[in-house]
Amino acid sequence: MDKYHFKKYNPEFKKFFTEESNKIKEILGNKSQIEHIGSTAIPNLGGKGIIDILIGAGDREMESTKLKLIGAGYEFREVASTKERLFFRIDYPYKKRLRRIHIHLTRFDNRDWMEITCFRDFLLKNPWAVEEYIKIKKEGVKKAMGDGAIYREYKREFIEKIYKLALKQIN
Repeated sequence: MDKYHFKKYNPEFKKFFTEESNKIKEILGNKSQIEHIGSTAIPNLGGKGIIDILIGAGDREMESTKLKLIGAGYEFREVASTKERLFFRIDYPYKKRLRRIHIHLTRFDNRDWMEITCFRDFLLKNPWAVEEYIKIKKEGVKKAMGDGAIYREYKREFIEKIYKLALKQIN
């Protein structure tokens, strides 16, 4: 899978998210909140084409949610995790390729949840920010040459700027 390649937005992303979130709801029940995040959640944005899903759980449910996801076949990636967020992935065959799903598990009340959802919501409401982000993502792909750390670092300043703007709109 060519992870750092910019692909145009595909309207099927919403369908893929809905299918996966329904599977997750069956696994976890109603104790978690499930959100579509990342580039595939923003119409017209484009990106890697990976469906990113944010799962918010209560403090007490974090470990049991992690174990349920692992038991359902989601691969836990300890190296990709942060202190505030646990990371999982799963691949499905799709049109002679793979459809990759990333799961980000965090608590509802932490900074990670707030930053991720505020960033997404700001992009959904501000087409100018989407256009700017498209340019940054395309440039980042070229500069990173497949290196995820370089790609993420290239986007960091823009993401922080948008998050600060989003917080101003909330307050």
